[in-house]
Amino acid sequence: MFWKGVIRMGGNRQPSPHIYMTGISYDTAPLSIREELSIPKGRIPEALERLGRHVRCGVILATCNRTEIYAIGNDKNPPAEPIRDFFCAWSGLPRDQLAPYLHTKGGLDAVRHLTETAAGLRSMIVGEWEIQGQVRRALQSAEGAGMADPLLVKVFQHASRVGGRVRDETDISRNALSVSSVAVKLASKITGDIRGCRIVLIGAGQAGKLAARAFAQRGVADIAIINRSPECAAELARSVGGRSAALENLRAEMGSADIVISCTGAPHAVVYCDIVADVMRKRPSRPLVLVDIAVPRDIDPAVKQINGVHLYDIDDFMNVSKTHRRAREKEIAKAMSIIDDEMARFTEQWRAMSAEPVIDALMQKAEGIRKRQFQITMKKLPPLSEEERESIEAMTKSIVHKILHNPVECLKNNGHDDGAMAETVKELFGIDVEASLKK
Repeated sequence: MFWKGVIRMGGNRQPSPHIYMTGISYDTAPLSIREELSIPKGRIPEALERLGRHVRCGVILATCNRTEIYAIGNDKNPPAEPIRDFFCAWSGLPRDQLAPYLHTKGGLDAVRHLTETAAGLRSMIVGEWEIQGQVRRALQSAEGAGMADPLLVKVFQHASRVGGRVRDETDISRNALSVSSVAVKLASKITGDIRGCRIVLIGAGQAGKLAARAFAQRGVADIAIINRSPECAAELARSVGGRSAALENLRAEMGSADIVISCTGAPHAVVYCDIVADVMRKRPSRPLVLVDIAVPRDIDPAVKQINGVHLYDIDDFMNVSKTHRRAREKEIAKAMSIIDDEMARFTEQWRAMSAEPVIDALMQKAEGIRKRQFQITMKKLPPLSEEERESIEAMTKSIVHKILHNPVECLKNNGHDDGAMAETVKELFGIDVEASLKK
């Protein structure tokens, strides 16, 4: 059972397990903090292994706009502090520097937060598609690392399913912008008509593919793709009618470019100030637009001080995303209504889940008493036929079930987050949940 190892002794009371979320996102922390806590896709297995030193199980949801950890705990042993310890160890930042930006939600609030996230309602660009796949892959990674217990699995599956329903039943994602398409919009503010522009795209991952397609759909013909893997660069270039270029030729490619989009998964900058300064010395009257959609940032922020350079990073997308959100207010309301409906259903399941360890312990204790008394009675009676013995045993089981029917139903129907009913039943019947889980 998934409660094993989660419920801990606390005097005579063992609190029920809950899900907790602790992390940062674009609306709680600046980019400078988000990039310190960022966890690149390639390092998720390492991060999960290190997280396992702090919590028994957990799922890491890491995107360009958020790093959130979902873990199991209870109100006496919430995992928020261990997760903060993990973030400090991962980033190397002291606790007092991180504390103002980390936020925590527990119980059904955490479930709703994840559900709204999967539906694209908590994205910088509302309705974006990528987040639903990222939620699904976060769970898959945790399962692969042995860090996802059944409660986390159930919560993430619920969020993914509801996110799908929101997209199916509303237009929240119809013609939705992506981070990459917003990057194109920002770049065109400086260059105007971008069809005749020369584009250099650094990075051929998912964000790079979306950016390349967005430029190609706008009629841009001159797109150079640079990637650490020449094969990946060549493949993406072929798909959009562009060309691939070698990483060592970055300086020369930038020298003839109008727009540079960088979206690698590198843990450090790939475009440094001296490179850009050298490029601009050779083209002082021709502006250069740099758009950095990576977290951590790919482009040294200091390049903004160079004459003729226009630098945008992911936090500069906020104005575009606010306009996009206002245009989708009706769809947001519809999506919230669906989530309200689904959360009401999930709440009933949550109550049952919270009560189940106590119900199991109660049934175990009652069955133990019944068996002992049945055996004592059988020894005192004269020899009985097998049919007579089975009839008496069936009667004792029926009595136990009828006596426990009301307590069990009360637990199922009133197992709220505070666990008050469960605690009352444990005290009344002298139940030790932890001991029953070990049997």
